[in-house]
Amino acid sequence: MPKLGNRGRASLLTAGLIFAAPPAFAQAITALPDQTASIRLSNRDVNHIICQGGEIEDVKFSAEKAIAVERGGSDAWIKFLVKEIDGEGTPTRTYVTTPSEFFVSCNGAIYPLYTEPSDIPAQTVILASGTAQRARANQDLLGPLVEEERAVSITLSMLQDRVPASFAEVAPIAGDIVLPTLPAARLHERRRFAIEGAGLSASEYLVQASADLVLAEPEFLVSLLGSNIFAVTLDRIALKAGDSARLIIIRRGAVQ
Repeated sequence: MPKLGNRGRASLLTAGLIFAAPPAFAQAITALPDQTASIRLSNRDVNHIICQGGEIEDVKFSAEKAIAVERGGSDAWIKFLVKEIDGEGTPTRTYVTTPSEFFVSCNGAIYPLYTEPSDIPAQTVILASGTAQRARANQDLLGPLVEEERAVSITLSMLQDRVPASFAEVAPIAGDIVLPTLPAARLHERRRFAIEGAGLSASEYLVQASADLVLAEPEFLVSLLGSNIFAVTLDRIALKAGDSARLIIIRRGAVQ
């Protein structure tokens, strides 16, 4: 144990350190690849880093600093170690305040993090996928499939609420839509995705019936729902007044 002169001694408090996810109330911070993110991390608690849609391959930082890092799969945990000084029988703790840099390798990209240790609760940092990463993942996922198989794969992922992280969710169109040919049905767009690298986009609509209806998927091949539509799927076609159905629209081209 290093000496600090005649008045005391110093140690790093590492005993009992457990790497775990931070409390659920911690607000997530988003970082993007190849862009330095300046963030504040807790200098008391364990901070959680999450690689979106991939794994954390490495975390580089200055080994001379009082920092502990562990990683596994898509997660990494960062803890700034506390220094305890025992002076004349009265221990005091000193918390790290000096900024540190981390270079996190996540899903084939580098995320530079400039961190300021602060007296705040544990933080969660989401390493969000960039456009190039999402495009590569979508090409790997959908590239081997013919167009019809792509439509089936995308539709099932949306209906089963298992959308791949590589699908970029974008803001849906606000407001309701009423098609001239279906006056008793009101459509509301719930979700919209850009599928980069595949040249596709997809939307999920909620179709609400104000009267008994029997729907047909070709009725939704209309420009009001976008151009270049090549796949339409309903999860049900017979609706009574007040019922609703889920409608999935797949389009060629970028988000419209």
